[in-house]
Amino acid sequence: MAASFRHEFIRFAIDTRVLLFGEFKTKAGRLSPYFFNAGLFCDGRSLRELSRFYAKAIAAADLQFDLLFGPAYKGIPLVAAVAVALAENGVNLPFSYNRKEAKDHGEGGSIVGAPLAGRTLIVDDVISAGTSVRESVNLINAARATPAGVLIALDRMERGSGELSATQEVTQLYGIPVVSIATLDDLVAFLEQEKGMAQQLEAVAAYRKQYGVNNG
Repeated sequence: MAASFRHEFIRFAIDTRVLLFGEFKTKAGRLSPYFFNAGLFCDGRSLRELSRFYAKAIAAADLQFDLLFGPAYKGIPLVAAVAVALAENGVNLPFSYNRKEAKDHGEGGSIVGAPLAGRTLIVDDVISAGTSVRESVNLINAARATPAGVLIALDRMERGSGELSATQEVTQLYGIPVVSIATLDDLVAFLEQEKGMAQQLEAVAAYRKQYGVNNG
């Protein structure tokens, strides 16, 4: 099941042009042969399909949690959609998200939705510098809830400023798992199986050799 849904997700991302091949400059100034923009899952059908892939990743990882949390802003539609996908599978869980600025009227505060409590799974698109995760963990800890992990769409599996990847740094810093629908390894495996993708495979494999980390 696991390899199958990861393969399907990459095909889905390519078909929706969320995953593109070419030459793209990353925030670190690297020239990447691929670009993944989860913000382009921007219609009802694609968001529904994305949420179902998130639900499959949760099931494959056997994550245990009580609440879903989406960091503003990209995490807001994602966490709502994942909550719906899980409910469709018979797992009804509360979710919440944060505002960038605390509200001083009405219900007040910076958290919208269910109160932060229990084991809390953070739902986001990717982890770049880890800023969103740090802010989320701080909010969860401040509410005396427990960070249970981070769920993302794609793990680029490349080194940050040191030898670790952004996801490995999160696990090391906070002691929580990072679960992704697919990884750079899955992308390479997909390209190896696809006809007519030899050029993309060569470029992605070379990039992984230069900047990649072991997913251990």
